[in-house]
Amino acid sequence: MKVVAYTWMLLSMCLLGHRLIIYGEANEAQFLGNFLKSRLSKKPSSAVHFSARFDVNNGYIQPQDGSMEADKIDALPGQPNGVDFNHYSGYVTVDSKAGRALFYYFAESPENSSTNPLVLWFNGGPGCSSLIGAMTELGPFRVYSDGKTLYRNNYAWNNVANVLFVESPAGVGFSYSNTTSDYHKTGDISTEKDAYTFLLNWLERFPQYKSRDLYITGESYGGHYVPQLANTILLNNKNSNQTQINLKGIAVGNGWIDDRTGYLGQFDYLWTHALNSDETNKGIHKYCHYFNNKDPEQCENFMNIAFIEPGDIDGYNIYAPLCQSDSYSSIKSSSGSVVYSFDPCSNDYMFTYLNRADVQTALHAKVTAWDLCNDSFLGGWADSAVTILPIIKNLMTNGIRVWLYSGDVDSVVPITSTRYGINKLKLPIKTAWRPWSTDDEVGGYVVEYEGLTLVTVRDAGHFVPSYQPARALTMISSFLGGALPPP
Repeated sequence: MKVVAYTWMLLSMCLLGHRLIIYGEANEAQFLGNFLKSRLSKKPSSAVHFSARFDVNNGYIQPQDGSMEADKIDALPGQPNGVDFNHYSGYVTVDSKAGRALFYYFAESPENSSTNPLVLWFNGGPGCSSLIGAMTELGPFRVYSDGKTLYRNNYAWNNVANVLFVESPAGVGFSYSNTTSDYHKTGDISTEKDAYTFLLNWLERFPQYKSRDLYITGESYGGHYVPQLANTILLNNKNSNQTQINLKGIAVGNGWIDDRTGYLGQFDYLWTHALNSDETNKGIHKYCHYFNNKDPEQCENFMNIAFIEPGDIDGYNIYAPLCQSDSYSSIKSSSGSVVYSFDPCSNDYMFTYLNRADVQTALHAKVTAWDLCNDSFLGGWADSAVTILPIIKNLMTNGIRVWLYSGDVDSVVPITSTRYGINKLKLPIKTAWRPWSTDDEVGGYVVEYEGLTLVTVRDAGHFVPSYQPARALTMISSFLGGALPPP
């Protein structure tokens, strides 16, 4: 237990240190670091949490107040002209006794919505809103700097799929519980169960999607949410009395999937990208020895130095500009092409927009103070698996398509961490490493293993579709089509 506790101490300090190189308001990447810091006061179990088959007689189908017709959005304030797809939002009750409900936003495809697959998206944290994905990454709209008007994202994923964003768990964004004690016992297992309950009840509300191919996607701590939910679906599909969900695959971007390799990959990334000195890197290797304690005091000292040395840069995109709060971007063009121009202040615009009463009314949300992340989970996350690799392996064994993709300029959950995690699975290579392309440029690199595909996205940070929308759309289109990205 002492070794395990020290393991967590090192990991927590490692990720806490990342706050020193992230500028701006709290965000999903920071939340991962702060979350792990909170574990310092606990004695985490060394056991690997494995998704469980829940009791199918446990009341998954819950009484609902909403309906598909009532949830349809007439128009969002400030939306552009010519919106050519249906979109919906509202609440799905996951526990009627506790009064617990999850908020969703759903954007159908402008074309072929009746045949395109269903894609479910999770952001991470844990405790961060999936509306981050909807409003700054892969959703159909983004917010102008005025915080009032929207412009079209020409590279939205609903071009190729019907995309469902859910704010999970309760307490995140607009999602809530009338039983406040729920917020103090939230963890991987309860989040997984509520996500499964949400999906079953959402499919009752949108029955036309019951037999549709389902792909579960997400990023960051979604590296836990996505595989865990997928595995729960697999297990519960074995019960003939339960709704059969047509799960086809998962795709996780810059996902936290294994603690040890995540930690290892961070320091290797910092050094190999000229963000740490040789002396610091040598000190970490000498005294930390990657969870095998050699000298705790010296290890802590060198880790602190490691995260101070980069200076004030953006940790989740090491080459990106910072958001200067007194000088917001001047992206004001009415052209949809502005989505190509990364705006480091986009979270601020989204925050302003989603806190407008008229926007919340249009979204059928309870009028409340919306925030990107809920920091109350930092000290109260009940359980968290130390590794997701056994779950990923089980999904592969059962024929589920598994893609891990990674923006290559993220230092919070870097490509090195993902590669080290995959290497632990010892998979044979099916298709050798090669570049893939979008618009006659290298979009990244891909290697196909037996049962798993690794895709990098060139010049993308932690939030891949935000930084490289065109490349992200090419990547996800290939994933949904069951083919490798084009050479």
